[in-house]
Amino acid sequence: MRPGTARLLLLLLALTQLLNVVCAQEPSAESFGLEDAIEGEDTEDEEDEEDTSEVKEENGVVLLSDSNFDSFVADKDTVLLEFYAPWCGHCKQFAPEYEKIAETLRGDDPPIPVAKIDATAAVTLAGRFDVSGYPTIKILKKGQAVDYEGTRTQAEIVAKVREVAQPTWTPPPEATLVLTAENFDSVVGEADIILVEFYAPWCGHCKKLAPEYEKAAKELSRRSPPIPLAKVDATAETDLAQRFGVSGYPTLKIFRRGKPFDYNGPREKYGIVDYMVEQAGPPSKAVVGLKQVQEFLKDGDDVIIIGVFQGENDPAYQQYQEAANSLREDYRFHHTFSTEVAKFLKVASGTLLVMQPERFQSRFEPKSHAIAIEGSTEASAIRDHVVQHTLPLVGHRRAATEAKRYTRRPLVVVYFSVDFSFDYRASTQFWRNKVLEVAKDFPEYTFAIADEEDYASEVKDLGLGESGEDVNAAVLDEGGRKFAMEPTDFDVDALREFVMAFKKGKLKPVIKSQPVPKNNKGPVKVVVGKTFKDIVLDPSQDVLIEFYAPWCGHCKQLEPVYAALGKKYRSHKGLVIAKMDATANEATSDRYKVDGFPTIYFAPRGDKQNPIKFEGANRDLEHLSQFIDEHARWPGQAKEEL
Repeated sequence: MRPGTARLLLLLLALTQLLNVVCAQEPSAESFGLEDAIEGEDTEDEEDEEDTSEVKEENGVVLLSDSNFDSFVADKDTVLLEFYAPWCGHCKQFAPEYEKIAETLRGDDPPIPVAKIDATAAVTLAGRFDVSGYPTIKILKKGQAVDYEGTRTQAEIVAKVREVAQPTWTPPPEATLVLTAENFDSVVGEADIILVEFYAPWCGHCKKLAPEYEKAAKELSRRSPPIPLAKVDATAETDLAQRFGVSGYPTLKIFRRGKPFDYNGPREKYGIVDYMVEQAGPPSKAVVGLKQVQEFLKDGDDVIIIGVFQGENDPAYQQYQEAANSLREDYRFHHTFSTEVAKFLKVASGTLLVMQPERFQSRFEPKSHAIAIEGSTEASAIRDHVVQHTLPLVGHRRAATEAKRYTRRPLVVVYFSVDFSFDYRASTQFWRNKVLEVAKDFPEYTFAIADEEDYASEVKDLGLGESGEDVNAAVLDEGGRKFAMEPTDFDVDALREFVMAFKKGKLKPVIKSQPVPKNNKGPVKVVVGKTFKDIVLDPSQDVLIEFYAPWCGHCKQLEPVYAALGKKYRSHKGLVIAKMDATANEATSDRYKVDGFPTIYFAPRGDKQNPIKFEGANRDLEHLSQFIDEHARWPGQAKEEL
């Protein structure tokens, strides 16, 4: 080793020892009070954290939230509440008026607090008070919410709040009548018309309907004559529910002198009011002059139903009205006391005519169908006559009438550009006449034409969207099966050959389906259109099937729960937990109707045509398991006879 190198090593060693001594003598954090400083900083941060239970004000209006609401209102007799959304234009416009209201009520003796709640942040409160729009104004009286239904003006709101704040004020009774087994028949039997809701207290849809139903009841109670609305707790009045075939909640029925009719109207205040006002009117409209009948025939696009009678006291007219009441939602009824109209129609008084407008008449069918009505004629016979002759030999299938006219199967549909306007009527009738030539030979089938644009998705599902032909055809059969005609030059012979092949069972159904999964051994079976029959309709297995949409938020939320459900029942033989993307596949049975996502059915073994829909409000593991356990039939298990 060189001498210089040795001296350098000794020097480095000495410096290292010196540094160790200095470091050992450096003051600690404690000696500088740093620990206290850090602790103090934490304490200060904690003090700076916002106390969400603190009640603040903004321009005289109290700001409430999920965390401070209950403590604030606990000792208050009356509080005015506004539920708002920060982005809501109506809320912003109302804000200055609301601040004036707060200033006015602050001067009352005692002062009445005015508060607002951001419903987009205080979601618990918004749900608790059934807030579905903005702004929503409520008056809290001793903890109970009173809906404010007036205008959003200072004078009217202040007056209503002061009225509710009076010590003697009590909430008005519900306008909705409460029916039980004791009073049902007497109330319903004496009412010319009454709407009855069968509900379950736990049902989410019923809770959503309740405030709208009550508002409609109040509005209709003020009419002259009033139209009553009533409700029945179907879980308590089980005999009434069973008597009227209630299987889901809420079920609404219109009663006319005790006779039930299905309610198919809206479920919000104004829709209910308008619908019931219409239903309370006569089911048949009067035809006064001959010109009106002539217009029906010339320009009409639907079946014409008209009764000819001597007058309102004619017993036949009364029978006609009763029959019309039972069908008024599906058909438009007319009547006349005019001898001029009777002469034009070539019928005697007491006759009901069912006829088609000129565009749907043909040489292959009568222009009208008549039935004589007497006082003793059963209403059911009148109804049967109307329904039997509603459709022409080849009608026009449209979205507006499809559910009411074209439910009978098999249905032969011919798709093209259907247009009955003056310029295109000849072309439409040209193709329709070709269909008539075939339809006359197959009276057991229903035939219709349909506009290809109106039914573009159906045409696409049939595989005919890119057929290149101006006219396409299909048969829609029982159970949701569809059969498409091979694209070809459309003529009478081609259509007849297609229908005959269907009749002989030589056609294969078209099934909207994704590819069959290669690996399908997970706890939740993936079902596609092509495997629906093999899996869901397998008579030897119980199947729980979820119909979902990939974009549906509720479906995504359900996914982990449904996967856990599949794992839970994986070892249970004879039970399949399955799911199907209903946007890309179709169920090959019309018993499994999907009106929203997710939709869940239990398909019991041995009874696949009567699936049981899951109607529960809670789609959690516990409630889905209970649903399965209630309906599943495990091997060797004997079900009690109900």
